[in-house]
Amino acid sequence: MSLFLALANLGEQLAATKKKLEHSALVGAYLKQLAPPEIAPAARLLIGRIFPESDARIVNLSGAALNRVLAQVVGSEIEWSDSAVDFGDAVAQWLTTRAWQPQGPPLQLLEVYHTYEKIADATGAGSRARKDELLAALLRRASIVEAKYITKQVSGEMRVGVSEGALLDALARNTNIPAAQIRRANQLAGDMGAVAEAAIARGEKGLQQLGLQLGRPLKPMLAQSVASVAEALQEISPPVAFEYKLDGARVQIHKHGDDVKLFSRHLSDITVSLPEVADLARRAIRAQDAILEGEVIAIDANGRARPFQILMRRVGRARDVAQMQQEIPVQLFVFDCLYCDGASLFDAPNTARWQTLKNIAGEIECVPRNLIESVQAGETFLRAARAAGHEGVMVKNLQSPYTPGERGKQWLKLKPVHTLDLVIVASEWGYGRRHGWLSNQHLAARDETSGEFLEVGKTFKGLTDKEFQALTPRLLELKTHQTRGTVFVQPQVVVEVAFNNVQRSPAYKSGVALRHARIVAFRPDKAPHEIETIQTLREMMEREGQ
Repeated sequence: MSLFLALANLGEQLAATKKKLEHSALVGAYLKQLAPPEIAPAARLLIGRIFPESDARIVNLSGAALNRVLAQVVGSEIEWSDSAVDFGDAVAQWLTTRAWQPQGPPLQLLEVYHTYEKIADATGAGSRARKDELLAALLRRASIVEAKYITKQVSGEMRVGVSEGALLDALARNTNIPAAQIRRANQLAGDMGAVAEAAIARGEKGLQQLGLQLGRPLKPMLAQSVASVAEALQEISPPVAFEYKLDGARVQIHKHGDDVKLFSRHLSDITVSLPEVADLARRAIRAQDAILEGEVIAIDANGRARPFQILMRRVGRARDVAQMQQEIPVQLFVFDCLYCDGASLFDAPNTARWQTLKNIAGEIECVPRNLIESVQAGETFLRAARAAGHEGVMVKNLQSPYTPGERGKQWLKLKPVHTLDLVIVASEWGYGRRHGWLSNQHLAARDETSGEFLEVGKTFKGLTDKEFQALTPRLLELKTHQTRGTVFVQPQVVVEVAFNNVQRSPAYKSGVALRHARIVAFRPDKAPHEIETIQTLREMMEREGQ
């Protein structure tokens, strides 16, 4: 049986290099020397997961719980160093100052993983004490580097630079199985651990067994953004399909006879929270077995779309569902068919999948869709979508297959983008490729009444590696204090920020938050007192009916 220490040491090696080929070689060599039952858990832990994406279990240990258990095990409160980039790093530095030594036999990989399962399964009366006891038992036997990675894993901050894509690449390079075959198995299985175990322990035959299964969610196909109708028609030659882009919750519907399950875009089972949608699918879909994709939106008394955050009060909720049905009625629109009565439609062109969808959707509404051949017609369709209260449009290649989990140029999304000048008030240390850089920027607008700079969102998007590298020492010069991995700075760096809309947010003192924010430019020509105001953002939110 493999020691957990080997996984922790691998994490240190991976974090120390940014070379993709070296990452691939290290990961491949590690996974190939494991026993078959160890491969899936190890693969998930390397990419920062404990359970498969479709597994609803969570370890559910807060920072307060970790602090409480660490204090119990070590005998004093943890002290954060200013140089710690995350909780795991802070724990390692603190234990080093305490000259920590493990107590008991070395930890085994599967022993640690099964303990995580027990922590996740601990619910009800006495569960807090049970979770604490299980975690404390691990930490007492952990070396400093093992404690670092236990903390990283249970806090969701693995951050060693190995993404799912990098792990897929490592499997292809180290098994000589075609990358496309490994990628398709991962698309269908929705579990990187199962894919790694099959590829390494059982080869191509093992991967072939990871097929589509009703009731097991598939990763959704994703779209790239474009800025205009003209750009969309340059990327995909017309005729193309234009569809309304609804501001709702994407839902994957699995129907097997009278058994219907609904899954979110993150593969969570949300059937209980949307019983009327499940009932409609059960009643209306004209197929014994089917997998459809759609969007659920919240609607008002006139049938008009309501803001996304209102819908989020329903999706995934397990309590007071009947009351929520009355307060927040919803409507389902469908836009794709992936499977119908024994036939997988992944490789069928979009036009064929749409026709099958129309044939079996029954009384379920399909998203409004037109075939577009000109920029003028596309802009007219976009205006109609916006006038109806929707985000924008989706643009789809009529010949495109369905590629689960992939973001390519076969589907494009087009929605209006706003830009405002804001100021950076804090930044979080990055991880993986961005280790050593301040990369997640906290953005603030100015309250014209009090003069305060109030946060309205965070983003790590929009900047190049060179810009991150140049920005880091600049922010450190402006540092006022640090809390864990977040550096708070004087509000001096003004940036132009693009975003899709403004929504209400109780998480911020400002009461508002930007959706899909990204930095598009630095504005050295602007002073902090010239940036946008909170009052303007609130006015935008009100105009958009948020």
